[in-house]
Amino acid sequence: MDRMTSKERFARMFAHKEADRVPIIDSPWAGTLARWKREGMPADADWRDFFHVDKVERIEADTSPRYENKVIEETDEFVITTSSWGVTMKNFKVPDSTPEFLDYKVDTPERWAEAVERMTPSRDRVDWDHLRENYPKWQADGRWIEGLFWFGFDVTHSWMAGMETILIAMLEYPDWVRGMFDTFLDRSIAQFEMIWDEGYRFDSVFWYDDMGYKDRTFFSNDLYAELLQPVHKRAIDWAHNHGIKAHLHSCGDIMTRVPQLVEIGLDALNPIEIKAGMDLGGLKRDYGKKLVLHGGADALYLDKPDKILPYIEAVLPVVKRDGGYVFSSDHSIPNTVSLETYRAVVDAVKRFGAY
Repeated sequence: MDRMTSKERFARMFAHKEADRVPIIDSPWAGTLARWKREGMPADADWRDFFHVDKVERIEADTSPRYENKVIEETDEFVITTSSWGVTMKNFKVPDSTPEFLDYKVDTPERWAEAVERMTPSRDRVDWDHLRENYPKWQADGRWIEGLFWFGFDVTHSWMAGMETILIAMLEYPDWVRGMFDTFLDRSIAQFEMIWDEGYRFDSVFWYDDMGYKDRTFFSNDLYAELLQPVHKRAIDWAHNHGIKAHLHSCGDIMTRVPQLVEIGLDALNPIEIKAGMDLGGLKRDYGKKLVLHGGADALYLDKPDKILPYIEAVLPVVKRDGGYVFSSDHSIPNTVSLETYRAVVDAVKRFGAY
């Protein structure tokens, strides 16, 4: 089969048809890229070109309340800042570290009502110059383009009100939580309608909404059906009404929730987090004709060729059947992964993921 562009490969996967090979995408840490450059990758190289893997680009829009971004404290070890979402964070200066969330400004219905007043859709929430400069290149190069929506449980707890607050509110103040979910989606839709009306087309809607952790979900399937599933369905319907696909990222073990996602027409699921309890083979068996599976390579094994390469050899011939699979790690590429090891991973995926 002739070599395809990234867009052609993704389109075939979403149509559950075979391509020249499965698409390969991922997200290396900043420290990983720095390591690869020390190990021989040119300093000015796009890592995707260096490894000859696929390119996915994203169109984004700001839906935040636009609170002030400011530095509260800085030391040799960290910087404490506030975000446009009203979150106070301690950002550590150690490369590839995770920030510590210290405080949330919007943690009551009253403060949420104030935040909503600051979230009015407007043209200045889109980087039009970036689109004008880059969109023609993306199209000419045959890249898959995603519209990044930002709504649901994940943004509401992580960037707005805090996990404990939202989990309690889902039980005690469901109308408040339902209103937050709806508002965030309304704002995303409004901004992307502007983008669509300007002639910028994208191939799928992608959104982050982590609903699980190791071996279980954060909340019950009944609560999902009551509060979150309706907005997920509304986002999926918006995508389908525009002739494009709907692609969800949800970390953790959400095996019990997959039937509810398939029921509302979800097209693709990522990252299939193996280390949390997801079953890639079982998902392919039960939902492979309806759901594109994206991920499923344990990030903890990426720096261990004796584990990840046999896994690729065993799993890819199964999950690539009849299309519907995109290869990536089930998280990202940590800085423990050498240039040589990742090249071996890519080579193995191309070999065993070819049609």
